[in-house]
Amino acid sequence: MTTPTAPPTTAPIQTTQQGPAIEVTGPLRDRYDEILTPEAIAFLTELHHRFASRRHDRLADRMRRRFEIGNGHDPRFREDTAHIREDAEWQVAGAGPGLEDRRVEITGPTDPKMTINALNSGARVWLADQEDATSPTWKNVIEGQLSLRDAIRGELSFTSPEGKEYRVTAERTPTIVMRPRGWHLPEKHISFVDRAGRRTSASGSLVDFGLYFLHNAQSLIDNGRGPYFYIAKIESSEEAKLWDDVFSFSEEYIGIPHGTIRATVLIETLPAAFEMDEILFELRDHCAGLNAGRWDYIFSIIKNYRGRGARFVLPDRSEVTMTVPFMRAYTELLVQTCHKRGAFAIGGMSASIPNRRDPEATARAIEKVAADKNREAGDGFDGTWVAHPDLIPTALAEFDAVLGDRPNQVDRQRDDVHVEARDLLDLHIGRPITAQGVRDNVSVAIRYLEAWLRGLGAVAIDNLMEDAATAEISRSQVWQWIHQDRSTQEGTPITAEYVEGLITQVLAQATRSAGDRFEDAAEIFREVALQEEFPTFLTLGAYSRFLVDEA
Repeated sequence: MTTPTAPPTTAPIQTTQQGPAIEVTGPLRDRYDEILTPEAIAFLTELHHRFASRRHDRLADRMRRRFEIGNGHDPRFREDTAHIREDAEWQVAGAGPGLEDRRVEITGPTDPKMTINALNSGARVWLADQEDATSPTWKNVIEGQLSLRDAIRGELSFTSPEGKEYRVTAERTPTIVMRPRGWHLPEKHISFVDRAGRRTSASGSLVDFGLYFLHNAQSLIDNGRGPYFYIAKIESSEEAKLWDDVFSFSEEYIGIPHGTIRATVLIETLPAAFEMDEILFELRDHCAGLNAGRWDYIFSIIKNYRGRGARFVLPDRSEVTMTVPFMRAYTELLVQTCHKRGAFAIGGMSASIPNRRDPEATARAIEKVAADKNREAGDGFDGTWVAHPDLIPTALAEFDAVLGDRPNQVDRQRDDVHVEARDLLDLHIGRPITAQGVRDNVSVAIRYLEAWLRGLGAVAIDNLMEDAATAEISRSQVWQWIHQDRSTQEGTPITAEYVEGLITQVLAQATRSAGDRFEDAAEIFREVALQEEFPTFLTLGAYSRFLVDEA
């Protein structure tokens, strides 16, 4: 597949099928009709007809829960679901074909070049990311689907603007696990009529899932694997139940056996950490495991406790490591919960990445990644994430040393782990906020947002891989430090005026080029970090107001 060059059209696609009428208003470029087929539109219509209202109910639940936490009601293990946690008998479906060994998974966006690189990487699994590593331009959403479709059929190729050709050459390619957008994200280029009779944006989750599943499920099965998904931003077992119902309906819709779909749920929100058993239970017929989504988890803690006082203020982002008490409690509970239920526990992604132009920086990155993966393997995780192909040998060596010839260590039960609610909420780290830490947050957030507005969702900044989750930490820390009247270690009060000065510095020092989006990025940062209100996700307002597709 080559990059489409034909001029777009804007003819709407509609369905007359019963239920909310789906309308596609995004530009229809070359080959988009291979994804936006009448069959696909009909399937999206059915998904929204059956599940869109429940999605809104679950999002309303999130708002209520955040309000309760903000008003002093800490999350806890639910009393009404204690019977699920106490029943030792039930198990999840576990690994599907091609998911038995997940010791190293590579993550990344789904453009043709990155798809080919991932499939040639030597990883066991590729997380094909339509969420935090993808800027949701219409081009990225649909052409990402085209990349996946072609790759699954062995038809993908790509020629760069410089004339370099890319093809899949690996004899054994990773098993694809696709990550659709979270429940909170809309798709503004596709609309439907909601339960109140209003035309509104479609669900990004249902669009991403529906298009990928309908076009590829049977081909994946024929290839000896299956339709597998990473589920992002879950906050409750009720949200997991909604996904399970989507899966069951979709399997029936195309006539494949119940339980063919396998899902790995990212535990990347604080409320979800208190419902791991329940989430596995609701998805048990379709569940392969849980993943420790570390960066979004940190963001979720800041978001939920941003107004609760100094006890809940975290220091510099670089000091919030996987070895601090609340992160240790969260990850150890995840491994124990997964293995008790026959589920895989997948570790998170180290932010450090190699720099081929800087051997010393590369050596430091490899050392940090090796230590991180050594800890995960030793804790009982069955696999882990990397964001760069050069880190696969490092991660693989650490897991090989623990696993040996075994494909996983699900049999390691971790009966030694005893985590209580207070352990998950022990946010004391005892480190300061520094002037450099504040500046780094401002710089990273603005530079990432600028790239995101140009269509890049995963960006290397200062030898770290940044995506939407790490940008969320950066801006939410700034917001919290301002509103909790924090000062830097050097004695400078962290105020909106102080941060404005840092914004000016970042813009002055940025490497500018024609068509850059730094001014827009700074404006978004001001809205999500300096205003009185705290937007729940920085991408929501940026998506609706600033993310513009090129014609």
